[in-house]
Amino acid sequence: MEYKIVTIENKKDEKFLRHKTQDFDFKKFSSKEINDLVADMRKAMREANGIGLSANQIGLTHKVFVAEVPNPKGGNKFYAVFNPKIEKFGEEKIGFEEGCLSVPLTYGEVERPSKLTLSGYDKKGKPVKIKAWGLLARVFQHEMDHLEGKLFIDRTKKINKISPEKRVHASKRWETQEESDK
Repeated sequence: MEYKIVTIENKKDEKFLRHKTQDFDFKKFSSKEINDLVADMRKAMREANGIGLSANQIGLTHKVFVAEVPNPKGGNKFYAVFNPKIEKFGEEKIGFEEGCLSVPLTYGEVERPSKLTLSGYDKKGKPVKIKAWGLLARVFQHEMDHLEGKLFIDRTKKINKISPEKRVHASKRWETQEESDK
């Protein structure tokens, strides 16, 4: 199925994005439907040049998100997490500029814990626990906010608008930041 990214440019869509999502009930879906959902979300995220996407960003009310971030070995690691919960945050917080597929051409610095432990379920309904830090921890928190009806613009003090030509993929922004931190 083709999904369109829901954005705040339409007030009705913004209202939808600001509602909490519902727990995903594995009993109501076949494994094929779940696999198709994950594949469709991954495709929509990639086509939009994103590194994370929650179900409500494509008009669904399920508590599920996908994420794909670069790993230290040079490839990408893909995650699909159903009914996620953040179990624990690290103490250190880091500010970093975030953007969002649902808030086009807009960025703002958001301070978030640099580490966390996330629990949830994989697409087969098996429990998962993921320890994340850096970009992955940030993406997980950003997507968790979406599932709770929050947007990054609610957490930033200064919003920056940019032109379409200056848009940079989020993982490239992160790599540039990490290089300047060394």
